Amino acid sequence: IMDNVSETMMFTLSGLSGTTNYRHTLFALTLLCYCVIWLVNLTIILTIVVNRNLHEPMYIFLCNLCINGLYGTAGFYPKFLIDLLSTIHVISYAGCLLQGFVVHSSACTDFSILAVMAYDRYVAICRPLEYHSVITTRRVCEFVFFAWLIPFCLLLLSSITTLRLRLCGSHIPKIYCINHLVGKLSCSASIAHIIVPAFNYTFYFLHIMFIVWSHLYLLKKCQFSAENRSKFMQTCLPHLLCLITVVVSILFDFLYMRFGSKKLPQGVNNFMSMEFLIIPPVINPLIYGFKLTQIKNIITQFLCGKRL
Repeated sequence: IMDNVSETMMFTLSGLSGTTNYRHTLFALTLLCYCVIWLVNLTIILTIVVNRNLHEPMYIFLCNLCINGLYGTAGFYPKFLIDLLSTIHVISYAGCLLQGFVVHSSACTDFSILAVMAYDRYVAICRPLEYHSVITTRRVCEFVFFAWLIPFCLLLLSSITTLRLRLCGSHIPKIYCINHLVGKLSCSASIAHIIVPAFNYTFYFLHIMFIVWSHLYLLKKCQFSAENRSKFMQTCLPHLLCLITVVVSILFDFLYMRFGSKKLPQGVNNFMSMEFLIIPPVINPLIYGFKLTQIKNIITQFLCGKRL
């Protein structure tokens, strides 16, 4: 593999050019945002882990969603914070591929976990008597395992196809690395570098379609039952809001990556490219924290100093 790799060992990230005058303000705001992400996600994770009453499939999947939020942002924020305090914004070849892998695999894992959560809600509402025989402890473990494994394998394959490219440049017009922009630096087109991302996009587009279909089906089933409507509003609505948040945020980055205009201010481009690393990791745990009664009550009791 290494014989096909160019001698490019460092990449220049130009997304932060022009931020010299207010980089310390950006650093403070970014650090605050990262601390908030850790606070809200860690609160949900610890609440679920510590309380045995929450050791149920829906909460286990939610815990993994929050863990994935911390995993994905860890691939971006530390490097970004360092760059904000530096006058030279570079990243090594290995660091670039690693960052692209973490950011991409985190986004894909979001969809995998949301798809599993959609199936869990379908069984809970449409087949309540069979729920515990269908969603067993073993099956929950399998769902969680494959929700992480499949994105990792797909993105590892994508990273390998990127690694095989011979590069004729080292300039990345963004604030972090992604495989697509590294691929655009290749000296010649690669069929594998086209087919693999196309497969990944299609695979996770089908995830989105499944989640949307399942919720439309549940909505139809719930309209004649007050109890099922209550279940839908309590557990499916926050799930649907999380899906919308993730899809819209990633769509911003996808549209910028594919059709971004140089006429837009650099700050606008930067926000579009990092929005999915800001909004979903903060909003998703807040949505579930406020909407799911058990989590909200436990957190409220803790904040009020009551014994759980």
